[in-house]
Amino acid sequence: MPSIREFRRASALPAAMAALTGLLLSGCGAGQIAETADKVPSVQGVNAETADGEYAIRGLLVSFPGLDGYAAGDDAVLNVVVYNDSESAVTVTVTSQDARDVVITDADRAAGTAVARPTSSATPTARPARVQVPPLDHVQLNTEAQQALRLVGLDESLRPGQNAFVTFDFGNGYTITAPAPVAVPLSPVAPPTRIIEREGGYESQSEDGHGGEGGAAR
Repeated sequence: MPSIREFRRASALPAAMAALTGLLLSGCGAGQIAETADKVPSVQGVNAETADGEYAIRGLLVSFPGLDGYAAGDDAVLNVVVYNDSESAVTVTVTSQDARDVVITDADRAAGTAVARPTSSATPTARPARVQVPPLDHVQLNTEAQQALRLVGLDESLRPGQNAFVTFDFGNGYTITAPAPVAVPLSPVAPPTRIIEREGGYESQSEDGHGGEGGAAR
């Protein structure tokens, strides 16, 4: 796996790129946009790194929740890959100003439930979002890995294309704060099927007008 210095691809949604550009970043520990952030992204997600390039995040993205988006109070799956290009292991703490908490959860649970209504047992296997990254290595926290992050209790509703701000604290004054955009579908979402009631039965019909007879109405 190439190091951060060898692998400086940056991708972000146009809105997220604009938000990152507007951040006031100062000091050796402040997060900043990667040098190639103005390039057209091939995948969704935001990339950012510290000023000295020691630490970075790649593919920061909130999973697509469906056309209705996330309601205030919902939990949301957060995807990211965290890089450590320093000579020492680092423990990264993840927080968000737009959610009550951030936790690590099993990716197989997260993949099946992009949107979770909070309950007392919504995330029984979740734990605080603190992860150790070995030197010159990375940790993948997304639905393609064994673990993913989850935003717990969103402060406000979120729709595809909007952002939730997330902070990654690497310790010793090194932090990255970046907008995590809500994913948009890469292909058109199928329209809902309409149910048309008729005397003696019903008929399901898609938006293109095709349909078929159903069973008897009850």
